[in-house]
Amino acid sequence: MTVNSLGYVIIESTDLGKWRSFGVETIGLMEGPPGPDGSLRLRIDHRPFRIAVLPGKADRFVTAGWEFVDDAALSACVNGLQVAGVAVTKGSAAEAQAREVRSLYRCQDPSGNAVELYAGRHVDYLPFASPRGVTGFVADEQGMGHVVLPAPKLEETRAFYQQHLGFGDSDQMWLAMSPNPSDPKLGIYFMHANNPRHHSLALMGAPVPSGCVHIMLEAYTIDDVGYALERCMAKGAHISSSLGKHSNDFMVSFYVQTPGGFDLEFGYDGLEVDWSTWVPTTSLIPDLWGHRWSPPPAP
Repeated sequence: MTVNSLGYVIIESTDLGKWRSFGVETIGLMEGPPGPDGSLRLRIDHRPFRIAVLPGKADRFVTAGWEFVDDAALSACVNGLQVAGVAVTKGSAAEAQAREVRSLYRCQDPSGNAVELYAGRHVDYLPFASPRGVTGFVADEQGMGHVVLPAPKLEETRAFYQQHLGFGDSDQMWLAMSPNPSDPKLGIYFMHANNPRHHSLALMGAPVPSGCVHIMLEAYTIDDVGYALERCMAKGAHISSSLGKHSNDFMVSFYVQTPGGFDLEFGYDGLEVDWSTWVPTTSLIPDLWGHRWSPPPAP
């Protein structure tokens, strides 16, 4: 019943053109044929999409899709959720087709984040070819990258992903958000799926209006990161964080605001872990160097 990887993310947008310009021209993702649901599909590997942007009435993150190795593992997870009293709905054949999967289920975590669970991936084997020269992304069996979700009910939400989806702890941080020592610290749990990526999911103990803190894509080379940063600055995209290196997963990355109001972390050389010997950690600092944060300009 353990999740294998982050398979995809679904986003809603009032302007697909903004996402096409950002995703294809600026970041360097490959545009695939539109989905049967009218979505803009963005590729980073041999899957038909890893990011799908649906036309809609809001600019927001919709859901993350979590992949299971087969239908038996998916069914075991769904049965466990139902026994625990979690409302689970089965996706229709048309909805599964739009996600390019065989079996699809939906539920919510305790913080209200929409969750999609699936098995039976579709693969079209079309090679990734970036229109901006990105050499490629660390994906395939490690999934598309990671996602950081808001979790105001932090402990309850962490337990949900551990007990029902099989996630394990990688690291945690408790960050002071002001100089006042009596202020509660912001908690973040970093959690791994059944693959070597340091974390496929992180949970931040605060609400976020866009529905997501950030998504992460991991490029093959540091030059891919540098060139992407140059393109983002040239296009006038808001750089939410300068180049830096994280303490817990050693990712060298920068953050840029997406048209959805949440950030994209574009990184390189993240830690890969042997979970049979890993001891979960508590990081006392978020970064080894860099990552100077800048809030977006006031609307």
